[in-house]
Amino acid sequence: MPQPPISPPEPPGHTDHGHTHHGHADESAHAPSPRSAHGHSHSHGHGPAAPVSLHLRKVIAAVLIPFAAAVFVGMVVLWPGGAPAHERTGVGFDRQTQQGKVVSLASVDCKSVNASQVPPTGDTSTPSGREATAEQTGACKKATVEVGTGPDKGRTFVEIVQPGAPRQLSNGQEVVVAYAPDAPRDLQYSVIDLNRKLPLALLAGIFAIAVVVVGRMRGVFALVALVVSFGVLTLFILPAILQGSNPLVVAVIGASAIMLIALYMCHGLTARTSVAVLGTLASLVLIGLLGSLFIGWGFLSGNTDDNTGLIHGLYPDIDLSGLLLAGVIIGSLGVLDDVTVTQTSAVWELHQADPTMGSRALYRAAIRIGRDHIASVVNTLVLAYAGAALPLLLLFSIANSSMGAVANSELVAEEIVRTLVGSIGLVASVPVTTALAALVVSADRPGDPSTTPAAKPSRGGRGRRRKR
Repeated sequence: MPQPPISPPEPPGHTDHGHTHHGHADESAHAPSPRSAHGHSHSHGHGPAAPVSLHLRKVIAAVLIPFAAAVFVGMVVLWPGGAPAHERTGVGFDRQTQQGKVVSLASVDCKSVNASQVPPTGDTSTPSGREATAEQTGACKKATVEVGTGPDKGRTFVEIVQPGAPRQLSNGQEVVVAYAPDAPRDLQYSVIDLNRKLPLALLAGIFAIAVVVVGRMRGVFALVALVVSFGVLTLFILPAILQGSNPLVVAVIGASAIMLIALYMCHGLTARTSVAVLGTLASLVLIGLLGSLFIGWGFLSGNTDDNTGLIHGLYPDIDLSGLLLAGVIIGSLGVLDDVTVTQTSAVWELHQADPTMGSRALYRAAIRIGRDHIASVVNTLVLAYAGAALPLLLLFSIANSSMGAVANSELVAEEIVRTLVGSIGLVASVPVTTALAALVVSADRPGDPSTTPAAKPSRGGRGRRRKR
């Protein structure tokens, strides 16, 4: 009887080096020898990218090592050693605070407790008239609050909550109380906020778990880098500015330190990460120059609300316009990291998929990815700033102000400059980083017999057909 055809056995080692790495079944029969299959696996494998040549690593190190050393020296020279002490004013955030708890709550007549100092006008057509009438005729809440921390722990005081107050209290509610030592004893304590530590801590825990579950070890390193970034911000940048150092210089040094630590910790000490660092650095320089130009040209003082006014009152030597520029640089850094790392990875993966691509072909292919990234990131940045300023924009809308008048006001002009300067830096980071990555990754590789030109003639006739 005729026997079924028997498939020819595969060459030894072919499965390990060809099929296992690529899964290209149609190419397995073309490998004439284990040597040829081994060379093919190096040329088209999808594992980690091969390192760049020793010469290029030395060039990158020659640029980044002096830069990192300058950042370290700058932090040592400007290290503040803590925020300067000052006498508390009792205004805004500059108040002594303690923790407290509502231990009892009772409903009382607002008129009986004199909750309103404004006599009712009887005219409820205006907001002030409606508020005054409600405060005189409505039902208020009388809360007894116990101080839970500080030298007066266990002391109680009474807080009257009006019916129209935005912050309502409930029995057992954890609160934040302000302490005014110079006030009369009955008025020394007052409730200024609610205690939100538990829900915030729970949300932070959920975020950390989600990052670790999805990112695994990369997620762990990302969380560590996040903690380090906040450490640089709170231990170096903010105290150094309060000590009187130039906010722009402090922001540049601090942002550079955050960039170096976060990128290398999350993505490894590789040439790919170094290219992302160089692209981020170039974009930060552009953002600093443009921000300095337009903040000065637009006469933006940086003193636009109660918080900056309080800072200026406590520390009159602080350059608030420089503080505004520092905020622009630091705010742009996080998005810049995302863009530069993505573009660098895209170039590396494109080269790994087709090692025959030159630097120009790599640039053209990767810049198409970058254009999509630009559109989404710029839109995200603009909407983020618009969302933060939404109450302010709502006030302008209520006042029926024109778009020109709204944009000309310093409050909105600051956000416009912040958004547009940051967006220009993001847009510029894409071609700059892509060009750097394409030049680096298309350069010569370390000496490997399977990747040098001498190894190419060993391929079979069909292997030559891959070259275009």
